[in-house]
Amino acid sequence: MADSDGLKGLAKLGFAARGTIYLLIGIFAVMLVQGKHTPEADQRGAMQEVAQHTGGFLLLWLIAIGFVGYALWRLSEAAFGVTGKDPDDKLPRLKSLARGLIYAGLAVSAFNLLAHARQKSQANQQQQWTSKVMEYPAGRWMIGIAGAVVIGIGLGLMYQGIMRKFKKHFALADMPSRSRRIVWFLGTFGITARGVVFGLVGFFLVRAAWEYDPSKARGLDGALRQTVADSDTGRLLVAVCAIGLLAFGLYAYAEAAWRRT
Repeated sequence: MADSDGLKGLAKLGFAARGTIYLLIGIFAVMLVQGKHTPEADQRGAMQEVAQHTGGFLLLWLIAIGFVGYALWRLSEAAFGVTGKDPDDKLPRLKSLARGLIYAGLAVSAFNLLAHARQKSQANQQQQWTSKVMEYPAGRWMIGIAGAVVIGIGLGLMYQGIMRKFKKHFALADMPSRSRRIVWFLGTFGITARGVVFGLVGFFLVRAAWEYDPSKARGLDGALRQTVADSDTGRLLVAVCAIGLLAFGLYAYAEAAWRRT
């Protein structure tokens, strides 16, 4: 089942769903830089915006199913091994486990929206979670370590993007040469920008721990908004990241078409 064409097809639908969400987040981030009112510039905000428009119900169903497929594919990698990796190497399997659980959570959020369940904003949830953790004796350290881990993930994504480590995941024989050049550019720019955004989220978590102030914790939306508000340089950084997130959304569609699963 883990190696079936059906699951591979669901995984590709998951890549397309992820691309759709990141395109919306990129659009929201561009609007944010322009000073316009925007929905929350994160995964949940994008899904809520989809649900409000004509035809959005059907699209949200496809996104939810895609996230389920992506989560199952990643969890199957965690259980049975990652293609092209040593089965005894635990790190790739742990990464797939984490990704599978994250996208399972996003699938639950999508199905909750389909059921018209009310949800708190992602930013509020993050601040409440941070506040609860800080109530424990070592909570401040836990938040700081979590922030450092997120920064590390961001740096890892930047490295993957700049060094084009993502190229190994594609079935090169199936890709036209012109498409390769476009996909390599989108992947380099998009994955690097995504890494910068992760770094911003991690920075605000570390700052919340350092200042012992849960209100300083920021999710994706909060990190972008706060960076825009801090300075003109921050606004420029978010503008570049916004274009990069749009590039990542298009890159995810290329993954849906040509990535080996």
